[in-house]
Amino acid sequence: MKCGKPIKDEEQEYCYDCRRHAYAYDQGRSLWRHVPPVTQAIYQFKFHNRRYYAEIFAEEMARRYELWIRNRKIEEILPVPLHASKRRSRGYNQAELLADCLGKKLEISVNKRAVFRIRNTRPQRLLDGGERIQNLQGAFGVSKSWKAVGSVLLIDDIYTTGSTIHRISRLLKKAGAQKVYFLTISIGQGL
Repeated sequence: MKCGKPIKDEEQEYCYDCRRHAYAYDQGRSLWRHVPPVTQAIYQFKFHNRRYYAEIFAEEMARRYELWIRNRKIEEILPVPLHASKRRSRGYNQAELLADCLGKKLEISVNKRAVFRIRNTRPQRLLDGGERIQNLQGAFGVSKSWKAVGSVLLIDDIYTTGSTIHRISRLLKKAGAQKVYFLTISIGQGL
């Protein structure tokens, strides 16, 4: 499934969301729509220590999107970071586990230190579209030691409005990345 809302006509290049907004990322894909039973599986993965789900999700990502990834000449996979306090309370970053598994399967380097959280933000799921944008202002940074590559792939669990992916993509391009793509487990129906 392409980014934004599902495309009704396979001939369409962009989904409804991407036609309405100018995003910093170049393109993205998601495995499934964010509806049951996918919502429950992600919830278990994210909040109930089902770390082994990363392997299952990464296997499906590789099966469905390996050719798409190869055609984009992805040089590095970057997980969306968690704030240190959230990581401590959860014990892991689900996007990082997913990126590691996918990177191993496709033999693509994973860089967990390129992007970092500067400040802890409110959970995006509790906010509307405008609040999500405001919530993420100043939330991310790109490491000064990161050596920009031509094409990167951001990995996250859920794409809802694109605010997180957009914000990080903008920073990565400012730091020298030429193309930024994303891949998520699920995609919401917007707000």
